[in-house]
Amino acid sequence: MSSFHQNVIEEFRANAGKVGGPFEGAELLLLTTTGARSGKPHTVPLGFLRDGGTPLVVASAAGSDRHPAWYHNLLARPLVQVETGTEEYEAVAVPAAGARRDELFAQVVRAEPGYGEYQERTARVIPVVALQRTHEVQGGEDGIAGKLLSVHGWLRAQLVHVRELAGDREREGGAAPLGLQLRQHCLAFCHTLEFHHRSEDAGLFPYLEQQHPHMREFFRRIGDEHAVIARLQEELVRALDAPGGDRAGEGFSDRVERMSRELESHLDREEAQLLPVLRALEG
Repeated sequence: MSSFHQNVIEEFRANAGKVGGPFEGAELLLLTTTGARSGKPHTVPLGFLRDGGTPLVVASAAGSDRHPAWYHNLLARPLVQVETGTEEYEAVAVPAAGARRDELFAQVVRAEPGYGEYQERTARVIPVVALQRTHEVQGGEDGIAGKLLSVHGWLRAQLVHVRELAGDREREGGAAPLGLQLRQHCLAFCHTLEFHHRSEDAGLFPYLEQQHPHMREFFRRIGDEHAVIARLQEELVRALDAPGGDRAGEGFSDRVERMSRELESHLDREEAQLLPVLRALEG
């Protein structure tokens, strides 16, 4: 990261989103993506506009012929963090496509004509990205039990959204390639699920098994379920970028429905067994 960007970020965070210099008076946000190759957080200050209540950012790179690094990052890892100066929240980054992209870009240019000049400099189509705030699970419990319920609630809500998007595609005939909206939300769900299960397998479950040896068989069964769900998740991720939008073989909606059945059953079983144990440890 350049020292200029780092200074802007520090000033932004120190002054509730207000900065001076060339950005004085501009409406900025900080976007934190996960490096597509490094896996490390990468924060950039960006100007933004709103489409209703949803922030829009433009991958202009000042008219360069290459997309900026943060855009490549969010295609690989759609779950991002947004800071506005007054709040910080999690979002799924969804590039607009086709006519919707053109409509939004025209809206952007009307507000900020400089983006039109950037588009004239390059043959690439400059992306417009909507930062769609993810479902916020209301926390009714503290500690590890509350955290488990919060993560499970997020996964359930995001999977419901993916099912709705997949159902919309199915009703439209199901033959079209998967849209960016569906791709980004599904990828965000899959990455979060993978991280959650790996964290349980590597940390929480070995600790709990030490404290409760009689639960060894339960943790073995849960580990087997994690393996089944991981295979379903891998199939979903492969289908997202399959040529022709996964037209061959089992339909994408069928894959999502199978994931939903397996995951809901798994989460219910896990909560029934683990929540009493976690509450007892913290009580």
